[in-house]
Amino acid sequence: MEPLSNLKVVEMGQLIAGPFAAKTLADFGADVIKIEPPKVGDALRKWRLLKDGTSVWWQVQSRNKRSLSLDLKEAEAQEIVKTLISEADILIENFRPGTLEGWGLDPEHLLGLNPKLIVLRISGYGQTGPYRDKPGFGVVAEAMGGLRHLTAEPGRVPVRVGVSIGDTLASLHGVIGILLALQERHQSGKGQVIDIALYEAVFNCMESLLPEFSAFGEVRQAAGSALPGIAPSNAYLCADGGYVLVAGNGDSIFKRLMGMIGRKDLANDPELANNDGRARRVAELDLAIGEWAKTITTDAALKLLDSVAVPAGKIYTVADIANDPHYKARGNIQTIQMHDGTSLDVPGVIPKLSRTPGSIKTLAPDIGENTDDILRSIGLTDAQVASLKERGIAFTKQ
Repeated sequence: MEPLSNLKVVEMGQLIAGPFAAKTLADFGADVIKIEPPKVGDALRKWRLLKDGTSVWWQVQSRNKRSLSLDLKEAEAQEIVKTLISEADILIENFRPGTLEGWGLDPEHLLGLNPKLIVLRISGYGQTGPYRDKPGFGVVAEAMGGLRHLTAEPGRVPVRVGVSIGDTLASLHGVIGILLALQERHQSGKGQVIDIALYEAVFNCMESLLPEFSAFGEVRQAAGSALPGIAPSNAYLCADGGYVLVAGNGDSIFKRLMGMIGRKDLANDPELANNDGRARRVAELDLAIGEWAKTITTDAALKLLDSVAVPAGKIYTVADIANDPHYKARGNIQTIQMHDGTSLDVPGVIPKLSRTPGSIKTLAPDIGENTDDILRSIGLTDAQVASLKERGIAFTKQ
């Protein structure tokens, strides 16, 4: 019995933010019905590298879900959605604000049909405010939330994080909101609407950025691989051309680190006993660690740092991840069998629950793979299902 196995979820999202939230619920047992447009399906099916015409990313984002393919611009499809939602616990959508309302599926109406419904709405700028109607993708939200300004080497153009981190952060905030709303529903018996903006999810993770500006007028700037105000913490070039990441910013850790690299003078310097003193002399500390690092290979440096319990690591590529024994031991990489008999490695399920863990139960569906079964389950006859498909309102991939 998985923790969410009694929940019914309707997913009307696309691409990343909404579907990632629904995927997380599905991994822990929720019955997720993903609604996607006829023939083409979710655009993510064609993003990045394709296998047999479908993105391998799709196998991560839509595992454990069922696919219902409907043309939501059609009134009959909208009525089907209302029927599904009247029996659902959760609706997840990440369209531009106003889209649901244009289909006659505004949350107020849906809550009238199902007062226990929890509606997660993820959008670029939220459902209110002067920017609500602007289109918003994760990369824009990451910039508006304050993250992109910090992701650069000093004096160089800010770069994007290499994954859609804004969308994923919004998804995870959405899952938190759903779980909070479910807990409150146990007390009140009522559902509610959760309004998540991509930029807000990023902004919520920006640590001391705002209070430092408020208190000191400090506009934090990009610092490359360093962590401003926390020292020493940086990436250091080794003799073999690799980088070792060293987080020696704990007081006792710092002393062990300095002793190991042969700088007991720094280890015993009273001004460096605490972080505020080390932050003032960060350039000196980075130089000392850098001088040591360039005399040794990356692997040798890591062994020495491990021997004195200093947090350290190397910069992993996906090849490193795929071959790392710790990833395998933790079940972070799981192998699924595709319909054509080939295998595919995908990320495992997290978080890890000791008694009721989540699992990968089914492959990501083909477009409309479950259309017939879902429509029949809400009372449509075979003839009605066939009629909807003939008129292009519903779809099942043949």
